[in-house]
Amino acid sequence: MKSIDPDLLLRAYSIGVFPMADSRAADDVYWVEPKKRGILPLDQFRLTRSLAKTIRSDRFTVTADHAFAQVVAECAAATGDRPDTWINPAIEEAYADLHKRGHAHSVECWRDGRLVGGLYGVRLGGAFFGESMFSRESNASKVALAWLVARLKVGWFRLLDCQFITDHLQSLGAIEVTRDDYVGLLDVALGVVAGGVGGSAVAGAAAGWSPPDFFALDGDATLPDTRTVSGPISGCTIVQLLGQTS
Repeated sequence: MKSIDPDLLLRAYSIGVFPMADSRAADDVYWVEPKKRGILPLDQFRLTRSLAKTIRSDRFTVTADHAFAQVVAECAAATGDRPDTWINPAIEEAYADLHKRGHAHSVECWRDGRLVGGLYGVRLGGAFFGESMFSRESNASKVALAWLVARLKVGWFRLLDCQFITDHLQSLGAIEVTRDDYVGLLDVALGVVAGGVGGSAVAGAAAGWSPPDFFALDGDATLPDTRTVSGPISGCTIVQLLGQTS
């Protein structure tokens, strides 16, 4: 099975292309650039009252990058609803390499010490490319996505790419855009790192802008209950960050 060069993978993401395989057992991968792209605007996440209640309850313990390989393996696992997957071993290995380089991250939901839901994706500049999610308990993947959106908002990200629209994602606020519109949004998300706000990183810093940081949520002293990097963040804080419920 041919491996995927991590540098090539990052270059592909930078132009709006990503890999898939026909099945878990497939030897080859193919490169995809959808004509219609699913994105989730960070200020339009649809937080229902029931989801907000679940998040506030802290039913799940939510972490980031604590079990990246396990999350990818769970996303690739066959289930009753999905007997096969597009994540073959070459893709799994490539994202493990990106994770080691700091370009791929996971969000995990735990219940009584057991991993019951989560998602993973790729970070590049001010864009986060969501790859896959899984759920072994009701609402676990929704909670993981809510925490991801809050993390990206606090971390000054500009784009959450969902690749393809689904009913599940649409119910949470995802929309579909044309390829041309997506490329424009991607260019802004990637350019914000190189040029800062208004094309100048120095000017951006003076205006209070910070470069995108996936872990900003963990150490943001302005939040009411994030006292240390390792300290727990309550579900109430996540709900506050996500805004009004619907």
